[in-house]
This record gives sequence, C-alpha cells and structure tokens, in this order.
Amino acid sequence: MNYADIKEVDVANGLGVRTSVFVSGCNHHCKGCFNSEAWDFNYGNKFTDESIKTIMKQLDKPYIQGLSLLGGEPLEYQNQEGLLPLLRQVKAKHPEKDIWCYTGFKFDEDIVGKMFETNPDTKEFMSYIDVLVDGKFEEDKKDLKIKFRGSSNQRIIDVKKSLKENKVVEFEV
Repeated sequence: MNYADIKEVDVANGLGVRTSVFVSGCNHHCKGCFNSEAWDFNYGNKFTDESIKTIMKQLDKPYIQGLSLLGGEPLEYQNQEGLLPLLRQVKAKHPEKDIWCYTGFKFDEDIVGKMFETNPDTKEFMSYIDVLVDGKFEEDKKDLKIKFRGSSNQRIIDVKKSLKENKVVEFEV
C-alpha cells in the first residue's frame, strides 16, 4: 500500500486534534475530488513499519484525540490490508483514542451489505472504526458550511452503535 500524506497534526478531519493518513488508491473518481492525485494506487510513498512508528509516536502525545483515515479510499481492499496492522496497534496501545474513516462507500449498502460477505478483513477493519463519514463526494451537493463532510449527501456514522443496533446511527458533532 502507498500513502499520499501523513498529517501529524490535523484539525479538519474529525473532532479535536488528530493525526491523519491519506492513503493512495481510489476507484470512485468523484468529480471535483479534493485529492484526485491520490486516485493512483502507486502515488506517494510506501506505507511501511516506519510509517506506522511515526504515526504511533504522534498518537502518544496527549493532545492528539485520535486517528483519521482518508484517501484515496481507505476501504479499497488492498488499503484495508495495509492499514489493519496500524489499526490493531492503535487500539491495543491507545484504546481511548478514536478512529475516524472517510469513505466513498455507503455503510449499510456497500460495507455491511456486500464487503462484510466478500472480504473477511472488512469486519475486523470496521471493528476498529469509531466514526465513519460515508458516501461519494457529489460536487453538486458541495457545502462548505457542514462539518467534516464535503457534500450534503455524506453521513457521519457512529459505527459501534450502528453495528450493535443493526441500522445506521448518525454521530452527533
């Protein structure tokens, strides 16, 4: 897996001060995407054990509230595989830190409805995610006034509650 960027201090992609990983590779190709250079799976740098060490060191800081995963597309299968070692370490060492994930896939239709059945890694991956911002960016629904989303069709989902209640439960920001 490659990544486009690691922002050690980020206040735009989730609540509080965060560390954010922008993975490379996305097949959605949303019109007006803010990060279209990251559509290419080979863009950027290799995601290595050193990358994970850098992120973990940043998460050790008490003012970092959590980790955000963006793209590209974190839920492309090869990106899930690449990110799982990081997610395991984050939750083992910092269970108090939350993990946000941004995806163009729809939680109920694509992730739970399809990926859970076709990719065993997806269930484990989602077990580490606290908040999911789902849905493709839609340029005609772009709204600069809404928090943590690019377009009004996207939802901010409380993953733990949604999985427990077997329905989409939106996260209150």
